[in-house]
Amino acid sequence: MAAEAACAAGVAVDLYDSMGSVGRKFLLAGKGGLNLTHAEPSVDFISRFGTRQKEVARWLDAFNAQALRDWAKGLGVDTFVGSSGRVFPADLKAAPLLRGWLRRLRESGVSFHMHHRWLGWQGDGCLRFATVRGEHMIKADAVIFALGGASWPQLGSDGAWVDSMTQLGAGLAPLQPANCGFEIPWSDYLISRFAGAPLKPVIAHWTDRHGVPHARQGEFVLTEYGIEGSLIYAIGAELREQIAEKGEAVLTLDLVPGYAQDILAERLAAARGKHSIGDWLRRRAGLDPYKSALVFERVDKSTLADPVALAAQLKALPLHLRKPRPIAEAISTAGGVQLESLDDSLMLRTRPGVFFAGEMLDWEAPTGGYLLTACFASGLIAGRGAASWLKNGGRGVPSSAS
Repeated sequence: MAAEAACAAGVAVDLYDSMGSVGRKFLLAGKGGLNLTHAEPSVDFISRFGTRQKEVARWLDAFNAQALRDWAKGLGVDTFVGSSGRVFPADLKAAPLLRGWLRRLRESGVSFHMHHRWLGWQGDGCLRFATVRGEHMIKADAVIFALGGASWPQLGSDGAWVDSMTQLGAGLAPLQPANCGFEIPWSDYLISRFAGAPLKPVIAHWTDRHGVPHARQGEFVLTEYGIEGSLIYAIGAELREQIAEKGEAVLTLDLVPGYAQDILAERLAAARGKHSIGDWLRRRAGLDPYKSALVFERVDKSTLADPVALAAQLKALPLHLRKPRPIAEAISTAGGVQLESLDDSLMLRTRPGVFFAGEMLDWEAPTGGYLLTACFASGLIAGRGAASWLKNGGRGVPSSAS
């Protein structure tokens, strides 16, 4: 997107990628149908960016959810709004959109250079690249970095750029996993029988670091290491920070949102007869086998035999989250180049002519189309910013501190 914006402004653009083809992570997103953006109202959309919503809102002023849909349509790809408000290509595929985009970029004059891995800077300001033919030096009038975070490193974004950016004078927040699972120790029985089982719907209750209680309805999945899924991604930043501060985060689950606790206790107090406890929970509380398995994992026998105590547990089952999964497994990354180091065009204040875009910046958002939309928007801003800087007389990227 940065290349497209700079090229449209009349700048000659060369795009270097460490992989053999571009858009590897974009194609990976397409395996889930390519959730491009979200159709919710702007104020709700912006709120998804947490502590960075003020800064990201400025990017979205230039390129918002509707602009992304219009852009896709300009490439011949219609979109539709799903039942949850998420926006997808009509064919639920990423490859046709990427092919059309690359064709248009090449026709516009963007030159692509594959298998070029950036190594850092020469003392004279040249960019150093490792290629199949050995090291290669490039002199540029402006540079836009969109090197990704550190999630899914096999697709090219491994966070190896951190030291080089520190040398440039960029402020950096530590890279951390975002949109990831969290670890809870399960029994071997639950792992062997129910890993991969969905829990829906549930309401998660938690108290944030400021003592404010919150609740959110959604769904997630039991895994062999703990839990993950859309509900967990939506509140993952808070969970991650609580674990960092306290050593754990506690989620309290309402497994039966359709019942008040007193009504549930009355229903569970009826004579069980010959029904197993699992069948009884299904009949009287509406629990499926997956929710029942979680109850059996966490509730002792005396509580299972007490209708009042059992109802209380079904409405407030505590889960203690130990740690997030490794960053390489995460869907996205938190941390990166701090926005305070950049001006409004995403140019590094200490190194004029050096711009940044995408996931390597210090912001995060849950899944739902927010990540892609903000990446697109930041690319547009950086591309326009680089072109504007060049046209206003900026020439040559300054040497690095090395």
